[in-house]
Amino acid sequence: MNKKISILFLFIFTLLLVFSGCKTTTDREAEERMKPVTLNYWRVFDGKDDFIEIIEKYNALHPNITINYRRLRYDEYENEILHALAENRGPDIFSIHNTWVRKYQHKIEPMPPATRMAYLVDVGTVRSEIIPQVRENPSLTANQLRNVFLDVVAEDVILDDGKIYGLPLSVDTLAMYYNRDLFNRAGITEPPAYWNRTFQENVRNLTRQDANQNIIQSGVAMGGADNIERSTDILSILMMQNGAEMITNNQVTFQKIPASMTDREYNPGLEALRFYTDFASINKEVYSWNENLPNSIEMFTQGNLAIMFGYSYHLETIKSLSPRLNFSVSKLPQIENSPFNVNFANYWVEVVSHKSEHINEAWDFVKFATQAEEVTSYLDSTNKPTALRLLVNKQSQENEEIRVFIDQLLTAKSWYRGRNPDAAETAIKTMIKDTLNSDEELMNILNTAASRVNQTIR
Repeated sequence: MNKKISILFLFIFTLLLVFSGCKTTTDREAEERMKPVTLNYWRVFDGKDDFIEIIEKYNALHPNITINYRRLRYDEYENEILHALAENRGPDIFSIHNTWVRKYQHKIEPMPPATRMAYLVDVGTVRSEIIPQVRENPSLTANQLRNVFLDVVAEDVILDDGKIYGLPLSVDTLAMYYNRDLFNRAGITEPPAYWNRTFQENVRNLTRQDANQNIIQSGVAMGGADNIERSTDILSILMMQNGAEMITNNQVTFQKIPASMTDREYNPGLEALRFYTDFASINKEVYSWNENLPNSIEMFTQGNLAIMFGYSYHLETIKSLSPRLNFSVSKLPQIENSPFNVNFANYWVEVVSHKSEHINEAWDFVKFATQAEEVTSYLDSTNKPTALRLLVNKQSQENEEIRVFIDQLLTAKSWYRGRNPDAAETAIKTMIKDTLNSDEELMNILNTAASRVNQTIR
């Protein structure tokens, strides 16, 4: 009898040890995840004040995590990022342009299926007892991301392996800025909605030359390369609106015609290049630009440029340089009689360094910051368009100043997804210059540029 009791006691004691061990393991994980963690977060353009509310809310959930935010100048940003990562002193979280994702693919960590974080939970019944508990936070799947974010985001951040490499806080779109005073003097009552004859006539009427045929007032900043803000984006969207398939199966052509187009002889990329460069050709009726003019932003803020193309972030620049300038913003012109609109996206993506010692916590913060409930404070502070489908209509109704940019979000696209965006941009600018300054056949110039960009894709 005593032997049976001893065996039973030993069995119960063993069970207690086993279950006690499981509980201790859970407690240990919670305690481990409650240890102090510092996340270094590097960005460009936005200041720490723009993130105060997001960081405070995150700290309320995870008081053991400190976010060290650092803002760098754009002209130093990428070099500092690359050097810091190479020397193992880089940030845990940083921002990259949407065209840089593949360039940085081997330097950043894709989003994990879930993040495990410790939370302080009150488990007391009679009296309050706060203990740490570990919870698993599922991440977005690729399909969920397509439903939550704008279409262009999925195309840029989901790479060939099906993994998500970053999430944006906002997305910007290219729009048309115009000088109201110059329009009024020319008798033009409204900005052109299409790239058509009316647009060309407006440009002619808005352009002024002196006795020596020097341009003293330009109708539009188009046709050139280096002295036009985001000239490569303007030419790219003209090609895309015109029907060119910019890149197919990792092959760049600038001219491939989609199956839906019936005119198989038409070359959409070539015609877009010709249309764009005509504005910088002295022999064309629409001549309104040349390489000797100041930068398009300088011309616009000085009141000597009627139309320029830019993003919402140019609003602050223009207002600071010329507070009294009478200007407005309208939607980007489209191809007349086209069954669909196409707009151009430009934005930054929050990513996690693959060298971070706190990948779990870093990705958890990125997921938190980009949620609709949290990102709103950032969007309000920076006056930027949303990246979330859910917020498009609401933000459009509430923010008249940037409504034009917001209303283009659902049709915004990008195309470059290679590994050297700087080289690709240089190739496009060279194509523009060669079109204007070379006697070579336009088709050869187009093919040469496509070949150069292809080298950056491979």
